Amino acid sequence: MTGVLRVGNASGFYGDRSTAWREMLDGGELDVLTGDYLAELTMLILGRDRLRDPDLGYARTFLRQLEGCLGTALDRGVRIVTNAGGLNPAGLAAAIGVLADRLGLTVRVAHVEGDALARPDALTANAYLGAFGIAACLDAGADVVVTGRVTDASLAVGPAIARFGWGRDDLDALAGATVAGHLIECGAQVTGGNFSFFTELPDGGHRPGFPIAEIHPDGSSVLTKHPGTGGAVTVETVTAQLLYEVGGPDYLGPDVVTRLDTVRLHPDGPDRVRVDGVRGTPPPAILKVGVNNLGGFRNAMTFVLCGLDIPAKAALVRGQVEAAVGTDGLEFTLARTDHVDAVDTETASALLHVHLRDGDRARAGRAFSAAAVELALASYPGCTLTTLPGDATPYGVFTADAVPQADVPHVAVLPDGTRLPVPPPRTVAPAVAGPTPGTAGPTPVAGPTRRGPLGELVGARSGDKGGDANLGVWARTDATWEWLRGWLTVDRLAELLPETAASTVERYELPNLRAVNFVIRGLLGPGVAASTRFDPQAKALGELLRSRIVDLPAARTPGPPAAGEADR
Repeated sequence: MTGVLRVGNASGFYGDRSTAWREMLDGGELDVLTGDYLAELTMLILGRDRLRDPDLGYARTFLRQLEGCLGTALDRGVRIVTNAGGLNPAGLAAAIGVLADRLGLTVRVAHVEGDALARPDALTANAYLGAFGIAACLDAGADVVVTGRVTDASLAVGPAIARFGWGRDDLDALAGATVAGHLIECGAQVTGGNFSFFTELPDGGHRPGFPIAEIHPDGSSVLTKHPGTGGAVTVETVTAQLLYEVGGPDYLGPDVVTRLDTVRLHPDGPDRVRVDGVRGTPPPAILKVGVNNLGGFRNAMTFVLCGLDIPAKAALVRGQVEAAVGTDGLEFTLARTDHVDAVDTETASALLHVHLRDGDRARAGRAFSAAAVELALASYPGCTLTTLPGDATPYGVFTADAVPQADVPHVAVLPDGTRLPVPPPRTVAPAVAGPTPGTAGPTPVAGPTRRGPLGELVGARSGDKGGDANLGVWARTDATWEWLRGWLTVDRLAELLPETAASTVERYELPNLRAVNFVIRGLLGPGVAASTRFDPQAKALGELLRSRIVDLPAARTPGPPAAGEADR
């Protein structure tokens, strides 16, 4: 089929803007509206829900959102595709049917299953399925398609397969649609949300609209948003999202390996960016599996240390807490938020964060927090804490492994109840190493320098994948790129962000985006649910890097790229 498929997205995570579904349906023309609710942490949350009630395990907020707009979607012929099914896609599909009956609506609901793997020792274990099950449901006439764990981009790729009739061998088209899906999967992050240069946006980043991908039969696309909504769609907002939570140039997926170093971005009018040139190669023979386990229990207390002798005060607290509860599982982090010769208590104070993780709920609970509070009149001068004592909470540990694609029973359950097996790809790539990460680029451009924050010249976006962090940095102009690629090495990163120095760091260049991407292995420990870092998902790591004062090339000036340099 020819024409353009307009795929919108109304959710980037479990807890996203509740009104987005209504805003997207009322804002303009759409063919498909997607909603992404799943992340590694979400699967843990849903797994705990299911422990309490086996009928749960899906994103219940989606049902509340759907109640107010299902009728509108049906009236306008907008098909809905969502991974809100989580650990129980069949349960959510059934609940949608009950909702439709209560609303007096006739709706054809299908779902995709097979991602859940039998791992008796795990709380959750789910393979990341591809898009062909979604396409089969849409081909069968589904108005709503519910999935469990599919790759985020598959929510957009599946409708494109169904519209254009792509097969397994249409690798470039699949890769192009994968990029489109990746760009819209996080909602407003591609329309100005979390954007380094948010002060340059027309509305200052106040309320960015949600995105739309206009996907073409060859897999190319145009990223845009509804007219009159906030934020902006520019080459830079798209670049920022393209760098989010990726590794090397080979972006592995169950249906195709997408070559991120082939993506081209071009301005296509106000709030429109054309994405083309994407190339794909056969997918691997394996599927990624995300596994969540309960790791134990955690608790935290924070001491406020004001005035003089901050290190000595922190040492005193440490010794007292360790004497009270023992040293196992304790972590102490001293945040030097204090200022010299401050005029008020807050700016004169540092914060000592004390974390405890343990398999014993009682030790991590009141035994720990009460021991901290008991120091209130028996510790350093000015002793105070930020919270009352509290109980421990369970935490999870995320790990990833892989299974052969052929071993996973990918099934599309059609609106009439027919169970249609989805065969794995016939052609797969051997398990070979991807592009070798480097540590440095070419020799840095020499010349006069000036001191200033790195963020004057570059943007950044960072995020998490299990225990690893990714940090993508892009240059705003060609001239800055020639400097950046030689200057920002792995060693330089360790100087600017000392916490990365102990990690294995992979560095990849994406010249087509004027970008360098770093993958920092193990920085987040056992994952977000167990991390005690101040920034457990590394979301602010890029902004920390941009804030560092460095020797900038004097000839480079801050500001947005010129018109000719916006085309990538």
